[in-house]
Amino acid sequence: MAAIASDHGHGHGHDEALHHQFEDMEQQNDSYIVGMWTFLVTEVMFFGALFLIYTLYRSMYQLDFYLAHKVLDTRMGMINTFVLLFSSFTVAMSVRFAQLQNRMGVLAMLGITQICAGTFMVIKYFEYQEKFGHHLYPGPGFGSSPSYLNGASPNFAQLYFGLYFGMTGLHGLHVLIGMIVIGYLMAKWWRNSPMVTKDYIPTELVGLYWHFVDLVWIFLFPLMYLMPKP
Repeated sequence: MAAIASDHGHGHGHDEALHHQFEDMEQQNDSYIVGMWTFLVTEVMFFGALFLIYTLYRSMYQLDFYLAHKVLDTRMGMINTFVLLFSSFTVAMSVRFAQLQNRMGVLAMLGITQICAGTFMVIKYFEYQEKFGHHLYPGPGFGSSPSYLNGASPNFAQLYFGLYFGMTGLHGLHVLIGMIVIGYLMAKWWRNSPMVTKDYIPTELVGLYWHFVDLVWIFLFPLMYLMPKP
């Protein structure tokens, strides 16, 4: 009876990272992974629809989209691409350190990932600020500085920038959410929570989400910034 009471006192009596609703760690981890991949599939469908809309409109107004896209700062976009690619490496390293139960290694790699994410958001802020300064945001004032349209039709250029702000803005929102989640994960590691120190899967799931965010940008960058002349 004492042993049973002791078992109940420790949840399942064997693994601190095991939650009460699961029978063992294998079942818990399988549930985690299936849940995350299901979420990522819905995200793929969501962004896939936006990429399809962009592709259709671009095929219809190729010259206007090309002329409008020349306003974008390719150098800033390239820097952000390298920043996110490096952050994918650091978050992958954090998963490896989590498998080795190297707490300081995980915190260091996640900290660098946060710095990369913050750098991405700051660069994107300056990009947006420039577009707003040139009245290139969709709305009544769009095209009030025609020189920045490079000869593109104001109506079709506004459509391009509507897609630009919509798609990159949603991606930026996902980056911000990722920063919040990574911050929460870092707090768990800092406090030596068994949820993460005894089980590397939560860290891996956060890594999967971050890789998805990076992958979306890998598609956004060439589509928006590296458009060939029709």
